[in-house]
Amino acid sequence: MTEKYEFIDGESENFPVQQMCTWAGVSTSGFYHWRSRPLSATAKRRAELRAVILQVFSDSQETYGYRRVHAALQRLNVQAGAELVRALMRELGLVPCQPRPWRATTIADDAAPATPDLLARDFTADAPGRKLGSDITYVHTWAGFLYQVFMWSAIAQPTTALVWQSMTVARTCDDGREDVY
Repeated sequence: MTEKYEFIDGESENFPVQQMCTWAGVSTSGFYHWRSRPLSATAKRRAELRAVILQVFSDSQETYGYRRVHAALQRLNVQAGAELVRALMRELGLVPCQPRPWRATTIADDAAPATPDLLARDFTADAPGRKLGSDITYVHTWAGFLYQVFMWSAIAQPTTALVWQSMTVARTCDDGREDVY
């Protein structure tokens, strides 16, 4: 019954209350009696718990899940069950964000020989295609790592056309089709 009354109360600015009570199959007097009643002890307790849970969650920089929030409430001598904390956090839309530790994706082999500097740090060239360079970078995404490889000629100046061409080449599959990214 309370759900119907809450719905009618929420939509009272859009539709007439008497008509909504008829649609919902409840009496108009019952709706107004429900609306004039004070909050129950349970509703008051839940409102107080929501405020404390919000405070604990924000103090944790939004990283605590319901178990840690529950433990923090116990340390504060606030009596609440873990499942109640879980339900209230869900009602409030609190979703923790767990920062992940940084992990190296490449582990250098100490026994491998050092890569020789064949250009001796001289990146000038007298003709295109004489000295080529490349670089690889990666970005961590929800689907995994996204790798981007860049190649360039030492004589070429980085222009918009060159960057666009490198991006087009990077998006092209092995068989010549363009990816759908």
